[in-house]
Amino acid sequence: MRRRDFGAAVLALPTLIRPARAEAPVVRISKQYGLGYMSMMVMERQGLVEQHAARVGIPGLKVEWSVLGGPGPQIDALLAGQADFIGPGGTTLATLWDKTAGTPQEVRALSALQCMPFVMVTRQDRIRSIGDLTEKDRIALPGVKITGHALTLEMAAAQKWGFDQYARLDPLTVTLAHPDAMAAIVGGMSEITCHLASSPFYYYELAMPGMHQVMKSYDVTGGKHTNGVLLAAKKFHDANPKICAAVLGAQKEANAFIKAEPRKTAELYLAMTGDKQVGVDQFAQWVQDPDVEYTTVPLQTMAFAEFMKKVGRIKRTAPRWQDMFFEESHDVAGS
Repeated sequence: MRRRDFGAAVLALPTLIRPARAEAPVVRISKQYGLGYMSMMVMERQGLVEQHAARVGIPGLKVEWSVLGGPGPQIDALLAGQADFIGPGGTTLATLWDKTAGTPQEVRALSALQCMPFVMVTRQDRIRSIGDLTEKDRIALPGVKITGHALTLEMAAAQKWGFDQYARLDPLTVTLAHPDAMAAIVGGMSEITCHLASSPFYYYELAMPGMHQVMKSYDVTGGKHTNGVLLAAKKFHDANPKICAAVLGAQKEANAFIKAEPRKTAELYLAMTGDKQVGVDQFAQWVQDPDVEYTTVPLQTMAFAEFMKKVGRIKRTAPRWQDMFFEESHDVAGS
């Protein structure tokens, strides 16, 4: 999604968002396919939201799952009342909080979805760090300026060359969907020389001959950070406390399943996606990658928000990370 389109969607908040329904027999959740959405895939396949809803007094709850690519369509669905929960990146949370906090259209996060790094991959032997990039290089990522990938790259530039140089690598960035970016660097015939990827794409790429890692976002942020968050409109949350409790309980059960059953998780993922590029054993190893943690606890959300404010992407930040999240997450050791 182009940056101006994202901005237009956010600015249209007052006219797009619909009044919340009363505690309802239907909940609509939007996801994507990818390891970042693994807990949501487990929730869907095993009917966990329905089970938890029955436990809190909503028997027969119907869950409608949809697949929407990128933050733009997800935000549009939430604001248009076509989805009750969406799972974009943490930078989207910071943007929406900036625009909506304190208004009738307020959006917050129910929980984090996972901790997962962004990894820059290349087949160019000359590129071993971002300091080796030249004006001839092009870095593919899912969205310039506004995504966690793009902001991590700016953080890395600021650390290496000084804060006033945070945008030094921006002219090299190109918006490209992960599958297209992977095809570009694997093929080697494109202008794209690097891909700042999410999983499972960096796993696929690094498994190929001649590919290597240039940087990882955890090295920039000094440790694990939240990648995705589960968002809802405050009106919906306040009107549907039992549904929110059921969704959060289902997510925690899914996270426990992923940790305890990596092979079954891999089988579930491959069955749902139809992915034929890798076998179950290899995928199960990726599920167990210590870099990835399926958790509802948000980490370093304020670090990203504060950087976004400093570079002018948002006008204000929350006083505390808890202010961007509903009270269900306030008692965890987040940041």
